[in-house]
Amino acid sequence: MEYMERQLFGKLVNWKNSRSRKPLMLKGARQVGKTRLLEEFGRREFEAVAVLNCDKSPSASRLFEEDYDVFRIMRGISALTGVAIRPEKTLIILDEIQEVPRAIQALKYFCEDAGEYPVCAAGSLLGIRLRGASSFPVGKIEEQTLYPMSFEEFVLAAEGKTAFLALKNDPPDELSLLSGKWTELLRQYYYTGGMPEAVYSYIQDRDLQRVRDIQVQILHDYHDDISKHTDQNTAVRIHQVWQSVSQQLARENKKFMYGHIQKGARAREYEIALQWLTDAGLIYRIPRVKTPVVPLRFYEDTEAFKLYYLDCGLMGAIAEAPASQILIGNNVFREYKGAFTEQFVLQQLKTCHAESIYYYHPDNSQQEVDFLTQSDAHVYGIEVKAEENLKAKSLKLFKDSYPDAEAVRLSMSAFREQDWMTNYPLYLVPRIFH
Repeated sequence: MEYMERQLFGKLVNWKNSRSRKPLMLKGARQVGKTRLLEEFGRREFEAVAVLNCDKSPSASRLFEEDYDVFRIMRGISALTGVAIRPEKTLIILDEIQEVPRAIQALKYFCEDAGEYPVCAAGSLLGIRLRGASSFPVGKIEEQTLYPMSFEEFVLAAEGKTAFLALKNDPPDELSLLSGKWTELLRQYYYTGGMPEAVYSYIQDRDLQRVRDIQVQILHDYHDDISKHTDQNTAVRIHQVWQSVSQQLARENKKFMYGHIQKGARAREYEIALQWLTDAGLIYRIPRVKTPVVPLRFYEDTEAFKLYYLDCGLMGAIAEAPASQILIGNNVFREYKGAFTEQFVLQQLKTCHAESIYYYHPDNSQQEVDFLTQSDAHVYGIEVKAEENLKAKSLKLFKDSYPDAEAVRLSMSAFREQDWMTNYPLYLVPRIFH
């Protein structure tokens, strides 16, 4: 599979050029493109790349068993990869690092003893936390997280740089004049999602069934991971939570209810399963905030939350949503109680905005704002409308109660600024923060 541009590439270049560079850990769910990104980064920015796959090479673990002498370890990597390792010239990539916990700990010594040797590690979120938690070198590495491809990255891959730059930089009101073009691309993204293999397949041959087959295979791979890392009882509960997310998102009230997993279910029975999926990066847990004041984390209600999948394409595969329902007309934007649209927005917020995301629901009130986040000292209340329904009663009450907050509506309508809020088309989620 050819490389498709990822916006995280620029941060990797900044890391390379930093005077205080530490080993870099690129984390993310399985199959979001971590290894491919690091390999392309090495190809473009270094004279040589030495890739050690800690999963496929039986000799990899033995390199780290004896001690943490990084110069001995680098000699071993050079011998296994056939690549000469030179300071500042060779990028060392430790792929699937979660399979060798001592390799995670070794990053500390690369930081302390060999800072002139650039080292990147790629690992699944789940594996790192399960196998490396006891020896994670806090303070000795830089961490970045790679998510599924964003809508902007999809546009770049599918339409090219001109369309991407227009989406990223052109005035929102000008883009709204071509809303049909962007809405069509949005429908395509709802179907393919952002898993690189699915996106690449779609761009190459536009075979919708092949895209869905890839998504189903990814889900099977996740299923195997669950079985591999958990006992049978926990695995059953993980699958129950995993399947329940799409069903609960299709409800009017999207707050996650344990009782909807199965009759009589209790939180204590499913806490481990939910935490497992969160740690694996397969679901996002969005907690409630009752008071939208900076810092939002101080007002977090951990007992109430909504759950979303990591990818809208995988959500479509789980729900067995037919291609016709997603790609034809505007049905997808309003079917399933707007579940696809909220999933899409949350996914874009994760990729373009690193700080925590919440939803707003005060006590003793029916008022709810779909997403709440902060940038610097500003709180953003974000209401999502799945079609051109521009009523925003909850958002207006939110703005009246907290006039210093930014009120944003995302909808199928064109860009417009009003006295108290700004409406952005759904395809311009990143513009909220600019």
